[in-house]
Amino acid sequence: MASVTSTSRSTRSIRRSGAGPSSTSPTRLSRSQEKEELSHLNDRLAAYIERVRQLENDKSSMLLLLEEKEESTTRETANVRRLYETELADARKSLDVLANDRARLQIEMGHLSEEHSKLQARNQKKEAECNMAMGQWRNLEAVLNSKDAELANQLADNRRQADDITDLQEVREIRSRHESRLVEVDSGRQKEFESKLAEAMQQLRQEHDGQIQQYKEDLEKNFNAKLENAHQTALKSSDFASSTREELSGTKLRIETLSSQLNHFQKQNGALEGRVRELERTLDREREVWQQRLSHKDEEMSAMRAQMQSQLEDYEQLLDVKLALDMEINAYRKMLEGEEQRLHLSPSPSQHGAVARTHAHGARRVVRGKKRKNEGGTGSSPAYKVSQHAKAHSHMMVSEIDLKGSYVTLKNNSEKEQPLGGWVVRRSQLDSPELFFQIPPSYILAGGNTLTVSTRMHLTQTHTRMYVLGKLTRTPYTVQWS
Repeated sequence: MASVTSTSRSTRSIRRSGAGPSSTSPTRLSRSQEKEELSHLNDRLAAYIERVRQLENDKSSMLLLLEEKEESTTRETANVRRLYETELADARKSLDVLANDRARLQIEMGHLSEEHSKLQARNQKKEAECNMAMGQWRNLEAVLNSKDAELANQLADNRRQADDITDLQEVREIRSRHESRLVEVDSGRQKEFESKLAEAMQQLRQEHDGQIQQYKEDLEKNFNAKLENAHQTALKSSDFASSTREELSGTKLRIETLSSQLNHFQKQNGALEGRVRELERTLDREREVWQQRLSHKDEEMSAMRAQMQSQLEDYEQLLDVKLALDMEINAYRKMLEGEEQRLHLSPSPSQHGAVARTHAHGARRVVRGKKRKNEGGTGSSPAYKVSQHAKAHSHMMVSEIDLKGSYVTLKNNSEKEQPLGGWVVRRSQLDSPELFFQIPPSYILAGGNTLTVSTRMHLTQTHTRMYVLGKLTRTPYTVQWS
């Protein structure tokens, strides 16, 4: 700026003094200095643009690295989730199987307990019946003993009767001897009497012997029948007692077998429950390890995001500096063009090359539109003119346009929401490439609110401020530049 001002003053002094051809030397010297300064600025701009490209490349590589990290983290998380869900499903299946086995064992144990109770009741009943049979057997033994005693008494009576018979026979012999003696006294009468007496005695003896034999046979039959009955009853009682004992021993053996099976199932169930607890502890440890890994990955992602945010902020600051330098260089160029037109000087090839490089690397820069006055004796004339055209579409209207072409504001005049998806805001200038901003498809502008699109690469809305950088955005909106 200072060099341009000094040039104008020297030009005015030369015109007032009316000097000859040698008066252009300071102007040429000043222009060479300006060229050198502009060349230096262009070199600095080229270095800055190279630095910006490097930062953009670094940003792209960091974005790719971030995407790869996110994809790898997503894949690892998905793999871990699948493994965890598979192990959890297996553990749940094992738990279901164990629960089913445990329920089945509990049902079997209930059945066995009921059967054991029934067998105990049946055993008690059999023992009571056995005790009753033993009592009956003892009673029969007592009856048998009493019958034996009665038989012994009857045998004693028989012996006494036999003794009586023997005594009677002796009496008969004595009587016979006495009668034989009396025969001599009365042979005729005695013989008749003896014959009658002998017949009577023989008849009495036969009757008495028949009665004794009949009584003996009846007594023996009764004794044998009662003895056989008692023997059969004793055999039946012993067979029933032996069968009852065998059944009790079989029941006890079955109860012992079922108890051993129940203990085995309980031990197996305990081992399976221990296995389940071990698997749960293993799952908890694996879950903690994966949680730690995920937290570590989250910390790494947070650090990378913070680094990216820092780089984006640095890039934004550098971009602001670049825009400021672009505007300064553009101002210098406008001033130089105005001076060249005023002095009727042709631009040098080096200056055109520098300006071309400036336009090539600054396709997305903002050109300040402002009016300049030439400092000369003849007055002032504008360097260029600014024209604005605004059109309203439905309830949307352009409420404000920056004279420098830095931003444009759209307003929704209605009270209803207006979808702006697919709308394009364009900025056209004669000396710079066309810029356009395509509003995202999902964007809706509320009634009475405004939307400001700025070429300084930030987007503002009522109660909202969003910074946009190239094709990368930290908000749901997308900005496309061509």
